Amino acid sequence: MAFPRRLLSLSLRVKDLEAALFFYRDLLGLKVEADPPRYRLFPEGRGFLLELLHDPGAPLRPYPSVGLYHFALLLPHRKALAGVFRRLLEAGAHFEGAADHGVSEALYFRDPEGNGLELYRDRPKEAWPKGPLMFTAPLNLEKLLAENPDPTPLPPETLLGHLHLHVEDLAAAEAFFSGKLGMEVTLRTYPGALFFAWDGYHHHVGANTWAGRRKAPPGATGLLDYTLLAPPGVPPGEHPDPTGALARVLTEPPPSP
Repeated sequence: MAFPRRLLSLSLRVKDLEAALFFYRDLLGLKVEADPPRYRLFPEGRGFLLELLHDPGAPLRPYPSVGLYHFALLLPHRKALAGVFRRLLEAGAHFEGAADHGVSEALYFRDPEGNGLELYRDRPKEAWPKGPLMFTAPLNLEKLLAENPDPTPLPPETLLGHLHLHVEDLAAAEAFFSGKLGMEVTLRTYPGALFFAWDGYHHHVGANTWAGRRKAPPGATGLLDYTLLAPPGVPPGEHPDPTGALARVLTEPPPSP
C-alpha cells in the first residue's frame, strides 16, 4: 500500500557548513543549491528538501535536549537501505544502532553536529504487527548488508518519512499533533513516547520525553522548521510546535522548482 507523501521539508541551523555538506552531499549523495547562508539539499527525485542555514556563531545544541531526536529518510527497498548503510559505515559515519520495528527496518546515525538521522525501509502494511503497532527488536546487520555488496548513495526515490522529537510534555504534544493537526495517536504503549500519523501510517511524528526538560541555548544548532502536507479538513497555517520549531501546514503541494 502506497501512503501519501506528508512530510515535505525540514530546516536545520548548522555551525560547520563544510562538515554538514560533506555528510549530506558527499556521503548521502544529495544535490545542492546554494543561496548563502542557505543551502537546499534534495535527492534526484526531489521527494523532500533539507535546508541548511549556516550560522558559524551558533552554539552547538546539547545532546540530548528538547528539539529534534531524529529525522527519518524513507528508502524504497531493502537493497537501497543496505547500500547506503555500507557507504556510511565505510566512511566512518557516527553509527548509533539498528532496530526491527515490525513495521520497518531502521538504522540510526548522527550527523557531524549531533542531529539524529534514521534511514529506514517500510514493510508492506499487510505484514505490520497486529498487536502493538511497533516494537523494538534486534536487526541482523550481516543479513542486511548481504542484500547489497556495493556502497551506494541515497536513491532518487528517497522521501522524508517521519520526524521524532524530544518534548517536555506528552500531553502538550498530543494536544498539538492530534488536537490541532488531526493526527491519530498510533501507539501509546512505548515508555515515555507517543506516535502520531495521518492516513493509517505507522507514524509521521514521534514525541518522547527522554531528554527531560533540558533546553538548548537561544540560536543553537538544530531543527528550525518543517513542512507538512495535510489531508483534507486540516486547516493550513504556521504553528510553533511543542519544541519551539515552526510547523508549516500546507493543504496543497508547493509548485515544483
